[in-house]
Parts: sequence; structure tokens; C-alpha cells
Amino acid sequence: MDKKVIFFEVEGGTDKGPDGYRPDTMPMVDALKKRGQEAEVIFFDVTKKQQIFDYVKEHAIAYVSRINPGNLQHEEEYFAMLRELCQTGIIGMPHPDAMISYGSKDVLSKLTATNLVPDDTFAYYTIEAFKAQFPASLALTERVLKQNRGSTGEGIWRVKLAEPLADGATKVPLDAKIKCTEAKDNHVEYWQLGDFMTFCEQYITGTNGMLIDMRFLPRITEGEIRLLMLRHHPVHVVHKKPADTEDAFSATLFSGAQYRYDTPEDWAELVQNFLAQLPQVTSLLGNYDLPLIWTADFMLDTNEAGEDCYILGEMNCSCVGFTSELSLAHQVAEEILAYIHESTKVTS
Repeated sequence: MDKKVIFFEVEGGTDKGPDGYRPDTMPMVDALKKRGQEAEVIFFDVTKKQQIFDYVKEHAIAYVSRINPGNLQHEEEYFAMLRELCQTGIIGMPHPDAMISYGSKDVLSKLTATNLVPDDTFAYYTIEAFKAQFPASLALTERVLKQNRGSTGEGIWRVKLAEPLADGATKVPLDAKIKCTEAKDNHVEYWQLGDFMTFCEQYITGTNGMLIDMRFLPRITEGEIRLLMLRHHPVHVVHKKPADTEDAFSATLFSGAQYRYDTPEDWAELVQNFLAQLPQVTSLLGNYDLPLIWTADFMLDTNEAGEDCYILGEMNCSCVGFTSELSLAHQVAEEILAYIHESTKVTS
């Protein structure tokens, strides 16, 4: 095979090893080379965008994006270059619009037609929509607000009433006292609803600003279940149990959550239901090919029949790492080769 698989990285950032690469990048490059597929890493630099584009267009059959958005200052230019590469026939792993579609928090509001997301899940793209709906949502049940930007639980708030509502009230008054817990570190703040909503306007304004409003699932205390996927194959499961304190609902390591690594077979019911929904998920999210490496996070809930069910909390595909499981690089390499084979068979 004379055409290369190009891995895109960016210089700097906290996700790099001593050699300057992400620790999971070179194992993938080496695993491909062992299989006779040439591969190399290119660091994206906006000042060399045209040179990089020309080189990849001429020498590559596919790219694999391994850039953490938090380390990328010129995301729009990077995505524009990836789009253009895909248009020239380079196989995108993933396509930039799939990255946006699967990785954005509003994926939840787009999937309410599936059984993965409750239908009382809302996305607010304007302050007006937030003001109109959220007091009514909160009147029904405890809520979780999630900002689109940020990571490690920042700007994800569990919101509950500090005092019961008056009988028959369908909206929470703006002067009502509320208890807010942030997922970043499970710290608690008390606010009046109107003041808190004004504070949350920062999450809606600006580029890609928006808020997701979904019901709080009390069984989060039993743990969040993260499914690691290679395209449509579940590879392993991380069970993240929040710290055992009164207000804890965050599943981040920083907040004290305990992690356990399971096999997909340990979660057969969840995996089977999710795989059965995947064609509909793909269709609702723009019909792009599934990302190469991605995750889906679930929480336990109880359905109307009193049975366990699993609710999707978020998906991530921009740059999912597997540094704690570097042996996965061989499976990833096989998946890349299968993807190339399928794609070239379709076009030939």
C-alpha cells in the first residue's frame, strides 16, 4: 500500500507524552506499519494549512484526527481543511461534521425520538428560550443543566428546589430558592432562580453556546456506564461510581469517582439495546459514518414498568483517549484497515 494514513495532532497541551505525541498515537502508527500500512503523524499548524492540505491530498488515503479541541486554537480552520480533504476523496476518521454532531451536548435533544433519551430533554440556543422553558421544567422535576463547552464537569449543574412549590404551580417563580450542585467538584451553591438563570446566560452566548436541560436521574449514584466504541463495535466498558457523599453526582476522577473496567458482555442488555438503536442514531445525526473511536455514556433509570433502562448522558468522539489500554492500538489498526477496505470497495 503506497498511500498513507495520516494522524493529525497539534503541538503542546497536557495530553502529550515526553516525545511530544499523545501516548496513544504512536502505538496506532506502529500497529498499522506492522500490518503493512504506511502511517505518519502531522502536527496541524494554521500557518501551514495549505501545505498540509496539499501533502495529505497527494499522499494519504485517510486521516485520523487526534486533536483534543481544548488544545486547538484554530478549530474552524482545521475543520474546514478536514471537510475539503473529505471532498477530495480522503477517508475522514471521523468527518468533521460527524465530530460536531456526535460530540455536541445537543446530541441529546436530537435523539429524543429514540428510547435512549427522555422526551422532556431540551436544548436552549437563545436566552429567550431558556427563560420560557426552564422554570416550567424545574416545576416538574429536579433538573441537570449542561453547557456545551467545558469539560470535567465544569458548567454542569444539578438544580433542585430548596422549598416545595405552591400547589398547582406549573412554573417556578424567579424568586424561589434553589440548590445548585456543580459536577466539577460537587460543591453546592444556593441561589434565587432568576439570579441563577442570569448567571447561566454565559453558557448560551458566544460561539457554539447552548444549554441542555434534562431531568436529574437519581440512580446516577449507582454509577455512569461509559461504552468505548470502535465504529459499531463495543470494545470495553468503564463503570464510574460517584463519591459516596450526600450531593455527589459527578463521575469524574477529580470529584472522587471510582472507576472499574468491565467487558461489553458484562453489560449485554445495554449494549444490545444501543446497537439496535445505532441505525436510527446515525440517521438522526446526519447520516455520517460512525466515528472511528468514540464513547457513549449512560445512566441507569427505571421505566414505567419498573424495569431497569439506560439513559444516554452524552457522546464524545473528538479525541477519545485509550492511554490506560494501549494494547487496543492493534484493534484500532484493524478497524482502520477495515474502514479503508469498505470505503475503497464502495468507490471502486
